[in-house]
Amino acid sequence: MHRRAFLMALASLPAWRLNAAEAVEFAPVLPGRKLVFPFDHGAHPDFRTEWWYATGWLSLPDGSPLGFQSTFFRVRTGVGEHNPSAFAPRQLILAHAAIADPRLGRLRHDQRAARVGFGRAGFATGRTGVRVGDWRLEQHDERYQAEVNAADFSYSLTLAPDGPPLLNGAAGFSTKAPDPRHASYYYSRPQLKASGTVSLDGRMQAVTGQAWLDHEWSSEMLPDEAQGWDWIGLNLDDGSALMAFRLRRQDGTALWSAATFRSLGGNALVLAPEAVAFAPLRQWRSARTGINYPVEWRMRIGTRLLHLQPLIDDQELDSRRSTGAVYWEGAVRVLEDGREIGRGYLEMTGYGERIRVG
Repeated sequence: MHRRAFLMALASLPAWRLNAAEAVEFAPVLPGRKLVFPFDHGAHPDFRTEWWYATGWLSLPDGSPLGFQSTFFRVRTGVGEHNPSAFAPRQLILAHAAIADPRLGRLRHDQRAARVGFGRAGFATGRTGVRVGDWRLEQHDERYQAEVNAADFSYSLTLAPDGPPLLNGAAGFSTKAPDPRHASYYYSRPQLKASGTVSLDGRMQAVTGQAWLDHEWSSEMLPDEAQGWDWIGLNLDDGSALMAFRLRRQDGTALWSAATFRSLGGNALVLAPEAVAFAPLRQWRSARTGINYPVEWRMRIGTRLLHLQPLIDDQELDSRRSTGAVYWEGAVRVLEDGREIGRGYLEMTGYGERIRVG
């Protein structure tokens, strides 16, 4: 939504931009543009960057829980746009995938990156269809198919929506700061019914569960004051769903916040920034990077107080080989008045170094 790709993906490209800078005009994000489906399920290659982001909770046959993440970034680099060579890196596809496995106590994760072309990576317009190597996220009618084959895990998941896309912000125009110039087009697909197989340590097992998919595209950078962000996508047990995020300053205060709540009946309520508050409760320190992450939270959403608890503390994802960032991306339970009412995913960035662009 607010968050990851145009910072993290572009952060991986400084050498190319320095060596082959061009005057490139990216498509603007403007208020009032109506999202149109199925067209807007596909790629928007005129924009600087775009991502499709699927997460969820899965259950193994014995009832054991797993979390999964599958993220694909499309990046228009601004390099080689007037170069007829097929080797010109005009568009890139980068991908992250992970399994949160409580029995292991940490994430299993992997990453891919390739320029579009030569059969190695590509994207579709008019429908979701993005791939890099043998990783892919594709749309068939309304269902999504996520396929990942990594070094120590793999999964093949079908994700079936329960209704139309949930438009975030003003009918899909999602602002990230008081200045509306900092914005993206952004929608979610909550309460996806997940089914398929997961292979861990060479053993394939059937899984079922609930998932969430975000699709967002933009050409704008985040404000200079933004150190990082915190984001949640929660599937609640009563069939409702909640997306919320905040951008943080270096001192930890909120620069901008937003949320969208979808009721069981499908009605969407967009909350004002002042109605959303994140308060950290407990820290976890990564032995690998030394970064402290607030892995347990209290959240105020309107008049409701929610408590987020991680499936496991160690859900740190090191993507420095592809997007240049280290961040925490993990499965969480959501409680209200001491009772579990749903599950979802939490993403936290900027708790180590501020993400830089260029």
